[in-house]
Amino acid sequence: MNRPRWLVLVFLLCTTACSQQQGRDIARQFSNGKPDEFLQTSVDRMATLGMRDNLQSLYLLMNKLYLRNPNQWRQSGYLDAVSAAREIRSAIENRQPLPALGDRRDLAALSYSLSPEFRGDRVGAFIYAIGSMLVTAHGGRTRFYISDTINPQFVSNAARNIEKATWLLSQRQDANGVLLLFSNEISEEGSNLSFAVEFGKIVARLDLLTQMLDERYRRIGVNYAQSLLLMNFLPVQ
Repeated sequence: MNRPRWLVLVFLLCTTACSQQQGRDIARQFSNGKPDEFLQTSVDRMATLGMRDNLQSLYLLMNKLYLRNPNQWRQSGYLDAVSAAREIRSAIENRQPLPALGDRRDLAALSYSLSPEFRGDRVGAFIYAIGSMLVTAHGGRTRFYISDTINPQFVSNAARNIEKATWLLSQRQDANGVLLLFSNEISEEGSNLSFAVEFGKIVARLDLLTQMLDERYRRIGVNYAQSLLLMNFLPVQ
């Protein structure tokens, strides 16, 4: 066998092996996927995963705040911090009101939870307020499909609100000059900036989703303009 034929044979063998591996990878992805993923675009899937991760970050922050402020969960009426956290999580994901906040949600709940007038589990109220704001900014949903629309401006506004809430969390004090909630700490004994870091992750995910949404809607406009420029009829099916 001369050299060119030998190279062709090697190329064909490699191509066949790669195609078989690619086929197995695709089949594995389909088998591991959930049925409703077929009703999601890539941006829908990204928004769904981003919401999941943001809520998980929020619940992590709630647990950390309860550890630093153990007097708070005791005011919720639950037996322990775990029970309190479970109820807060359920209220966020099921879009239920929090008794301590009355009918307040979103921004109204956030302002009230960080006010000196609030009496109750401030950690639970603060986390609930941010969680409900996130869900509201995404159109009241935590999972997204082709038929859903998300306003990128609302998502961006939510990111900016979280930045402000993070700053307020580190600054708000009671009448005696004591912080309403202890979070980040910088002292001679050491530094703990894990709260700011986790809030930063949420903001980064929201900003990335905003950019993705802006690009998707921009491309829709560009494609439409191109169709007019080229005098192409738009598909109807």
